[in-house]
Amino acid sequence: MAADILLYQTDVVPVGEDQKQHLELARNLAQRFNNAYGETFVVPEGYIPKVGARIRSLQDPERKMSKSDPEDTYIAILDEPSVIRKKLRRAQTDSENSIVYDTENKPGISNLMSILSAITGQSMDAISAQYDGKGYGVFKDAVADAVIAELEPIQKRYKEIISDKAYLNQVMTTNAERANGLAQRTLLKVRRRIGLAALKL
Repeated sequence: MAADILLYQTDVVPVGEDQKQHLELARNLAQRFNNAYGETFVVPEGYIPKVGARIRSLQDPERKMSKSDPEDTYIAILDEPSVIRKKLRRAQTDSENSIVYDTENKPGISNLMSILSAITGQSMDAISAQYDGKGYGVFKDAVADAVIAELEPIQKRYKEIISDKAYLNQVMTTNAERANGLAQRTLLKVRRRIGLAALKL
């Protein structure tokens, strides 16, 4: 990850809370190299969203959501609406009936509140005020509605793009060339800084 960040001179990197150490490694490497050889690498900044930075597993809210876990523990971008609704209805919650953000005592409900807040921009207090006392079933359906609505245009665009093979090939070729050009410029700069390349182009 650090090599990819530095090679392409990335200035802002969106990261989850569990990836901060990778970003810190990239920053540390860039700063050390720059201090030793002169300004060469951009020292990247991290972007960690305030809400939704770490969405938890739907079946085990003590763990983060991961696509390497069984399918019912996460929502995939291409999941059909019926699948999304089924997964969220089966999401683990507690035996109470209150919609309150409390990650320690109510991790399942807090996770669902985080998902809804990340999509709608509502505060936890607003979500609690709107859904508390209405039951977990109503709340889970509201989360499902929001997720489905958020993913619908993404899924629609995906289907359009995936069916256009010529466009896909053109995008891959163009961007591979662009990425290669950026990488070559960075590598040449590094070689020059450490004395492994001629000073002239």
